[in-house]
Amino acid sequence: MRNVLVLGAGRSSGVLVDYLLEQAASRDWHITVADRVIEAAGTAVGNHPKGTAVSADPNNEEETAALIRDADVVISMLPATWHVHVARLCLKERRHLLTASYLTPEMKALDADARAAGLLFLNECGLDPGIDHMSAKEMIDRIHDEGGSIISFESFTGGLIAPDTDPENPWRYKFTWNPRNVVLAGQQGDAEYLRDGEIVRVPYKKLFTSTTQFDVPGIGVLEGYPNRDSLRYIDVYDIPETKTIIRGTLRYKGFCSAWNVLVQLGCCDDTRQIGKISTHLDYIRSFLSNAQEPVDQALSKVIGEACDKGELECLRWSGFFDEEPIGLTSGTSAQVLEHILMKKWALKKDDRDLVVMLHRFVYESGGKQRSVQMHMTKVGTESHTAMATTVGLPLGIATRLLMEDKIDIRGVAMPVKKELYAPILHELSDRGINFIQQSA
Repeated sequence: MRNVLVLGAGRSSGVLVDYLLEQAASRDWHITVADRVIEAAGTAVGNHPKGTAVSADPNNEEETAALIRDADVVISMLPATWHVHVARLCLKERRHLLTASYLTPEMKALDADARAAGLLFLNECGLDPGIDHMSAKEMIDRIHDEGGSIISFESFTGGLIAPDTDPENPWRYKFTWNPRNVVLAGQQGDAEYLRDGEIVRVPYKKLFTSTTQFDVPGIGVLEGYPNRDSLRYIDVYDIPETKTIIRGTLRYKGFCSAWNVLVQLGCCDDTRQIGKISTHLDYIRSFLSNAQEPVDQALSKVIGEACDKGELECLRWSGFFDEEPIGLTSGTSAQVLEHILMKKWALKKDDRDLVVMLHRFVYESGGKQRSVQMHMTKVGTESHTAMATTVGLPLGIATRLLMEDKIDIRGVAMPVKKELYAPILHELSDRGINFIQQSA
């Protein structure tokens, strides 16, 4: 019997484990799900005869190594900081590894060793990164195969809420993935991208005012802000000829300007310790110079311009102007912000999330300039979020292909080769994750 080990049973693991158990039912496979919290692993596996839930702490290297030793393929759904540690154990035990997280220089440094051991360490095989790479590369390869060249490529993805979910929520947003990552988004360094042949760098303080609007059929107008590093994908996608490449994050219109107020105040700062404050209003006032001044006027002085009605409504709806107790005794500005937002931004049972991905290409072919826009939308269900579905399924499909010896790629890789993206996109389409294409 062949074995798959899933490390981590967090919010994005459910669909992945369901898919693997579905495949194991008709194959000589067994699926082991390991998590610090045995109840989480048990919930993921359920009573499936081909699944086992175990309690495991990644800090316990001997315990983790033993689990890896008993597996043929390892999928790390742990926080990204653990992936290289797991990869080194996989090297030692000669086991394949898959993750949905960004490929880091530390992981890339293991490429030669992984190749020598005949192992695949596949990274960026979730939603974004993941489906974005595969769908983009399929189109780019098609254009290149027809003799065309890329002039401009823009790719934006967002985890949002469905249009009919929580209609009173002016942000049109709730947490559908790690809340801490949402609060800290954009702080790793300047966003860099290429626009008309010029490198553009956007510092964090200007990130949420540097937006681009997109009209998504069936959804409406969304706005996107740039991700940290778009430039490295020129090589990843093999488009040295492009004059523009921008990858970014989508939000409903109005979100970015309201979030920018929190950024300018310093609410997202994870280094500033909050002192003795007890209420939501105390928290906001701790960033203002005049505690007696009306909050909207004081906010305007801090951010350098008047807050508009929509921005104030977002803050008011979130409870920032209320005398409600925070419920924390200590924490950084960012930790307190996350705690306050969780009170309104946690998904409820009847809420449905929405994933939107959009690509825009401008290319030259046959002496003519052409353009194409393609988009994908996925709404969550009662049992699984759209985020968990679109992160988990690509990983699951890649695992199946690897277990069936249908992948020859070895070393540290991303899903940008046709050998990987073609069968994964085909099965995603069969499961209702499709792109709609519009040419101009």
